[in-house]
Amino acid sequence: MGKLIAIGESIHASIPRNGKVMKELAALGADAYTTESEPLNYIKSLCETQADDGADYIAINVDAFGEDDPQVAADMMVEYVKLVRKWSKGVPVCVDSSDDNVLKAGLKEWYNTDEQIKQPLVNSIKTYTMDNMMPLKKEHDFSFVGMLVSEDKPTGPGGSHSVDELFDLAKTLFYEATEKYGFKPEEIFFDSTVFPLAIDMPMMPNVPGYTYRTFETIKKIKSDPKMKDVHFSLGLSNCCRDLPSRKVGITRAYVEVGMRYGLDAGIVNAAHKFGEKPADAELVKLVEAYATMDGSAEKLNDTMTLMGQFCQSAKKPKN
Repeated sequence: MGKLIAIGESIHASIPRNGKVMKELAALGADAYTTESEPLNYIKSLCETQADDGADYIAINVDAFGEDDPQVAADMMVEYVKLVRKWSKGVPVCVDSSDDNVLKAGLKEWYNTDEQIKQPLVNSIKTYTMDNMMPLKKEHDFSFVGMLVSEDKPTGPGGSHSVDELFDLAKTLFYEATEKYGFKPEEIFFDSTVFPLAIDMPMMPNVPGYTYRTFETIKKIKSDPKMKDVHFSLGLSNCCRDLPSRKVGITRAYVEVGMRYGLDAGIVNAAHKFGEKPADAELVKLVEAYATMDGSAEKLNDTMTLMGQFCQSAKKPKN
């Protein structure tokens, strides 16, 4: 194992407590982001503690505020980028949004300074947005997360992308970025999304699990001689969604297994030091079962048995 590239997840409007504070801050009006207040001090603490915990990037996602008016999210992103630049102790920003205009606003603001700053990360670019986003490399240097999703209907097993389809999406993004726009391989992070283990149970025969496909995709990309230096990042807290307990422990095990396949980055709570502390052996065994659930009835039964045992033992919580 080794250190995971940690993209700090705390400044995200969908995290209930933090989103509530972000809403309170926005309600304070025009001077909210420059006048001291309890909500602003809370945001300052989120920036500083993530930096102290060793985050390599501090992510900002304000998409929840732009559902009715996308411009609100773009304006808010600008304010939060200023705050991260001010309080992150030199840790660069990860501008995170599903809206290209919000990404552009955040990226532009990060460079709106005379200070020495580090290269930011933009999350995310897809094959169908790359010609809109990648040309910005000429004006503002950045690394990016390439999201392996398609506008086309997936034709893989179980109605989702196959490993080969995900690999092809990665190749398209990689060649466009490196050949046309001058990105270095190490400036590219791929993300094929994380499916919660709790519901990763294919209901059709001969259909591999989502976790299997995610990890096999990482291995296939990292085994490609041209793409061996890219990074692979996942929104790791999604893996334990809907599980009854031991969420940090499960995530730690998911990272440990994922790193064997080539996972080297993640959107995480940096305080947990994923990749550095060893995971519980029983939880590793559970994640290994999902990672090898290739569509065979035997693997599915093994995984279901282990998950059943885990849920039974969840009555005695421990981490």
